[in-house]
Amino acid sequence: MSTHVSEEVREALHEGRPVVALESTIIAHGLPRPRNLAVATELETLVRDEGAVPATIAVVDGTAHIGLDEARLTRIAEDPAVRKLGHRDLAPALATGATGATTVSATAWLADSAGIRVFATGGLGGVHREWSETQDESADLRLLSRVGITVVCAGVKSILDVPATLQRLETLGVTVVGYGTAHFPGFYLASSGEPVDWTLRTPEQVARVIRAQDELGEPYAALVVANPVPVEDQLEPALHDRVLAQGLASAKEKGITGQAVTPFLLEYLTVHTEGASLEANLAAVRGNVRLAARIAAAYHGMP
Repeated sequence: MSTHVSEEVREALHEGRPVVALESTIIAHGLPRPRNLAVATELETLVRDEGAVPATIAVVDGTAHIGLDEARLTRIAEDPAVRKLGHRDLAPALATGATGATTVSATAWLADSAGIRVFATGGLGGVHREWSETQDESADLRLLSRVGITVVCAGVKSILDVPATLQRLETLGVTVVGYGTAHFPGFYLASSGEPVDWTLRTPEQVARVIRAQDELGEPYAALVVANPVPVEDQLEPALHDRVLAQGLASAKEKGITGQAVTPFLLEYLTVHTEGASLEANLAAVRGNVRLAARIAAAYHGMP
């Protein structure tokens, strides 16, 4: 596989220093320009501020890059032709010389392959509403059952079927823990209302779970650390529920189905909350990145 690990990331991994993987889809497709590049730089800075090395991941001209230099990061942020790559898209992207931003599934796989233990993102994909009719489920879930990486996230997007997603993760053997919470976060919301079986409260506790997974060995599966957005930064719940209900009704009225539903609802939320959903998203991502760096530092600092 054509993969390039940046010198900074390669040295950190060789020396046993903490590294945090960051996905690039949020940069290329999740935020408006030019704010996306500023956020990308900010997230890498947050990782460094916590004593870890950032490894933003993307495919550039047919090469998977683990850690982007300034020029490549800028290209991912500014080039409108950048594709969106899940794990299933990596082989054709590498073979054809494509350039693309990596989703959770592609980032987790590439990070795990490079030996990175911790990955920070916004929210996971999941089981879509009306799954019994559409059979629509994110590739993130199955991929996480195949890699031994720790993913720090704010749950799954509230536009999805959260209870079904948690059930699917259980079936796939993916461990889910709440960080400082007994309830699974709702991405824009601090709580989805769904309980989690395990609650951890410090980066050191999470690091010990990762070490225990190491000792248990195969079969490997991810550890999902569900870190809620701070209550003061969440999208106001009544506003969230009202706009989401309106968005679902609008999608049905317009005949929008399948994979088109998620981007439609995300855009609908952004517009009809006057950008508040986007700010909640960013608050969640920032918190996840900080926590991921602290967990990576605690893990690599263990005797």
